[in-house]
Amino acid sequence: MHVTVFGASGAIGSLVVQQLLDDGHDVTALVRTPAKFTLFHDHLTVVTGQLSDCDAVEKAIRGADAVISALGPSLKRSTKGSQVTDGTRTIVRVMEKQQVTRFIGLATPSLADPQDKPHWKHKVLPVAAGLMFPNALAELKGMTEAVTDSGLDYTIARITNPTDKPATGRIRAGFLGHDKVGSAMSRADIAAFLVSQLTDRRYRRAMPAISN
Repeated sequence: MHVTVFGASGAIGSLVVQQLLDDGHDVTALVRTPAKFTLFHDHLTVVTGQLSDCDAVEKAIRGADAVISALGPSLKRSTKGSQVTDGTRTIVRVMEKQQVTRFIGLATPSLADPQDKPHWKHKVLPVAAGLMFPNALAELKGMTEAVTDSGLDYTIARITNPTDKPATGRIRAGFLGHDKVGSAMSRADIAAFLVSQLTDRRYRRAMPAISN
């Protein structure tokens, strides 16, 4: 399968790229600064550009069977603007133009899925995030809505507390109030879940919460 990865140079994105390559996929990664992207592989193509560069986004998505986005907003309180939201909108537009329908991405349990039942995270997380990271929360809402309001075949994994612990292979996924899903999860296991959604059809057009 040919998969395009956005956010490929990030902590989760680089693990997604490596997992895809280990699984035998062809990967195209859009990166802003290639010098900081240290992965090399015969089946890896690196496209240089920013999310605001529509031509670069088109070049990265062209010929893809699916897109995995490990994009996320900055948690710095000084960060302003809607760069990630705008970039995600560009990705969606290009995917629709090129008839690439499968999108796999990340969000937060601060945002509810229609399949959730009432849960404390719906009350606590949005308030805490709004106080500590108001711009990041707005970006997460914007980038998520850009995908869920589209006709794409999406799966958006909601994560709470990513860690740098080794992969465990133990992954819980489901909907708040229905399933036993915790908060902490290793970035390696997050990456593995995202890659698994290339073939797992359980969460099509849904936003499962995931944890170890």
